[in-house]
Amino acid sequence: MTTVVTVEAPGCRVVTLNRPERLNAINGTLLDDLAAALRTANADRSITSIVLTGAGRAFCAGDDLKEFEIQAQTEAEARSHVERIQEITRLILRSPHIVIVAASGWAVGGGLEWTINADLVVMADDCKCFFPELSLGLFVTGGVTWLLPERCGRTAALELMLLGERFDAVRAKELGIAGRIVPRERLLDEATKIAEKIASLPPVRVRALKRAIQGATDIDTAMRIETDETIAAFLDPDTAHRIAGFAKKS
Repeated sequence: MTTVVTVEAPGCRVVTLNRPERLNAINGTLLDDLAAALRTANADRSITSIVLTGAGRAFCAGDDLKEFEIQAQTEAEARSHVERIQEITRLILRSPHIVIVAASGWAVGGGLEWTINADLVVMADDCKCFFPELSLGLFVTGGVTWLLPERCGRTAALELMLLGERFDAVRAKELGIAGRIVPRERLLDEATKIAEKIASLPPVRVRALKRAIQGATDIDTAMRIETDETIAAFLDPDTAHRIAGFAKKS
């Protein structure tokens, strides 16, 4: 059974972690399959979004600890495993598309980190999250030592990672990790509706917005990027067409 399943939807590609018997816990095969699925989706310019979700009762329960002895046999094995984890983050962050995580059940460890990597997050009302890494003697990955303080502040980020306390979807929304909370049965529908809405926007502007948000390190840089992209938009025939259509309706 493949550990990652990909299907097409309007304007997006739905990528599903598919180890439900292990709560979609991360092992080497899943990392390789997920990387391949994300690379293929990233190269597809017919879409503007990727929806990343999990089969069964969880989004992703983090690293599969039953395989720890294999992963930690040698430094080379450990490095290979961790680099593959980090590559998933790079593929999400550097994707030209908007990456939407649709998380239900458990979003733990690496699964929570991938949630934080996403551009948009829809959580089911049954979602539970936590960082178990430090309590197990491990360490966090996925760029969260930089991303999480940016998202929810240094103190809150330290508490989440140090104490490893469990929190629900409501708290995730308060922290800025989740954008929307929906009943579990509506999770995928909500995520794909968002993707469909994004697909109705000019793809070049969508990709520019993601680049601008990721590329801006200060206000001056942000405004330079905004200026360049807005000038390009003013000169784009598609913009004139959309504005003319809007003017007719108003």
